[in-house]
Amino acid sequence: MRLQHAIGARSYVFRDLRDLMAKASPARSGDSLAGLAASTDEERMAAKLVLADLPLMTFLDHALIPYEADEVTRLIVDTHDVQAFAPIRSLTVGGLRDWLLSDLASTETLAATARGITPEMAAAVSKLMRNQDLILAARKCEVVTHFRNTLGLRGHLAVRLQPNHPTDDPRGIAASLLDGLMYGAGDACIGINPVTDDPAKLAALWRLLDELIARFEIPTQSCVLAHVTRQIDAINAGVPLDLVFQSIGGTQATNRSFGIDLALLREARDAALSLKRGTLGSDLMYFETGQGSALSANANHGVDQQTCEARAYAVAREYQPLLVNTVVGFIGPEYLFDGRQIIRAGLEDHFCGKLLGLPMGVDVCYTNHAEADQNDMDTLLTLLGTAGVNYVMGVPGADDIMLSYQSTSFHDALYLRELLGLKRAPEFESWLQAMGLIDEAGRLGTTRANTVLPKLTSFAENAKL
Repeated sequence: MRLQHAIGARSYVFRDLRDLMAKASPARSGDSLAGLAASTDEERMAAKLVLADLPLMTFLDHALIPYEADEVTRLIVDTHDVQAFAPIRSLTVGGLRDWLLSDLASTETLAATARGITPEMAAAVSKLMRNQDLILAARKCEVVTHFRNTLGLRGHLAVRLQPNHPTDDPRGIAASLLDGLMYGAGDACIGINPVTDDPAKLAALWRLLDELIARFEIPTQSCVLAHVTRQIDAINAGVPLDLVFQSIGGTQATNRSFGIDLALLREARDAALSLKRGTLGSDLMYFETGQGSALSANANHGVDQQTCEARAYAVAREYQPLLVNTVVGFIGPEYLFDGRQIIRAGLEDHFCGKLLGLPMGVDVCYTNHAEADQNDMDTLLTLLGTAGVNYVMGVPGADDIMLSYQSTSFHDALYLRELLGLKRAPEFESWLQAMGLIDEAGRLGTTRANTVLPKLTSFAENAKL
């Protein structure tokens, strides 16, 4: 496939669909590092113009990564829903953008179409969209999931309580847990990134979280973000495990670098389902992704990083996850150089995930050597709130002292909820009210909080592994 477009006296030629997609992408350091990016703004605009006129059917006829060489491609092709695709089959990429922004694309219509849209189609249309387009289209999507509570309802915002500690110290973890619960965080899940890979110590972390949730009857779910093989072993050993976590990528080779394949993810899901720990539903997989993961593993096959990211969402979609989030600025400035690129990537990822039918959250974050600061994160957080993001992270002080990156704090979630009138997961909100931690309007600091605070404090002070 050879594609071209003339601007004035100059003609721009794109050697294939991969080249066109990469050249049409908004500027970012990862694509430049890979030698894929447009060399000028004019070349980027020429690529966008060609892409806009491309029929969506092109993505079904021309795989960016060969079917026989990549199991993610095979998953995308083999699970494509022709019936769901039928209403938009005749559209071009530009036509899809117009349709998404029109009144014809309602919440119900988008849900019905999600399985007919491939990740490459989602990535392509995102490249033609301004930030406001990404926000408006994503806001129309509603993806609701259940385990012990209800996540993703319109007008709600959940928070993953992330009580990481650089030595997995139980009292340090418990102190962060107490802090988060006092601020009304934790409805998405309580999830620990462990330092250790020792099975006995990991089991102790799972039991610590299980004891907290059971003792106080908290309608939420826990997760220890160990490798999926450790989680399968823990399930087989009878450890009380709620969610199964794994980082995933958009190519087979990327997933191989994580030590996984699709069959292993299926095995993990089946193992967790056998525990029957969900009370409201059986959505129990938790996936994290991030632009740049394929390139950093030398596994991108010449495909731009945002399209690789969208392909990771096809992997997530296969396993009916409770939670998916892009850790958008975590990989570093080699892939997203500054606040502007991080903001754009976060909006792209959220839009593409929601369009494909995923319960999409975003870790609004950056590393300290990126050209970004907390003001940039405030901007992205606010934009994502208006776009209907399912959940964000809650880290004490927004500073993860174990993973050494900057994210969002418990206070940031309070800001967004107050600004936009967003509620917590309904079951979690009711629990907070029953415990006296919030009032009927969802505000903190009621006098009744003294009834549960001493018990939570005692739990934190006596936490042991």
